[in-house]
Amino acid sequence: MKFLKIAVFFIGLSTFAQGKVGAVDIDYIMSKMPEMTIVQTQLGSYGKQLDVDLNKKIDAYKILAEDYKKGEPTFTPEQKKEKQEALLNLDADIQKFQQNGAKLMEIKQQEYLKPLYQKIGVALEKIAQAQNYTQVLQATQDIVYLDPNYDLTIPILNELGITITAEEGGK
Repeated sequence: MKFLKIAVFFIGLSTFAQGKVGAVDIDYIMSKMPEMTIVQTQLGSYGKQLDVDLNKKIDAYKILAEDYKKGEPTFTPEQKKEKQEALLNLDADIQKFQQNGAKLMEIKQQEYLKPLYQKIGVALEKIAQAQNYTQVLQATQDIVYLDPNYDLTIPILNELGITITAEEGGK
């Protein structure tokens, strides 16, 4: 059994050694895409709309609370209970809306960025096939060293028609 594991390990290692591996910095490419300004504007508008909706809920809560305070002495026990439940429900709705706000922004961001990722994916596939790469990894902070000859970031930017200055090329 041990022999089998060792054999599989060496076969995998030799297969890996025969491939050409590159890396790409997707975040850098995204930051250089002109479409990102549109995405940021759209996200800003969506965030402002969420804020407007939240403020409407808060204003409605304040009005309901003021009405309750003003009319409390004249309310019957049933009316008090009804008004208190309405306040509690509105408060819970506000809290839920606040909790979901971040999730809604994340969903919207993914929706807006999806076409950009697809565009990068098409360019990446074209470059990887043209240069015979068998694997392409995403460059992260975990990579300590990357030979510039295996960095596909600049070729992908060129494929996308994005020009960068020499200073930017060094990232």
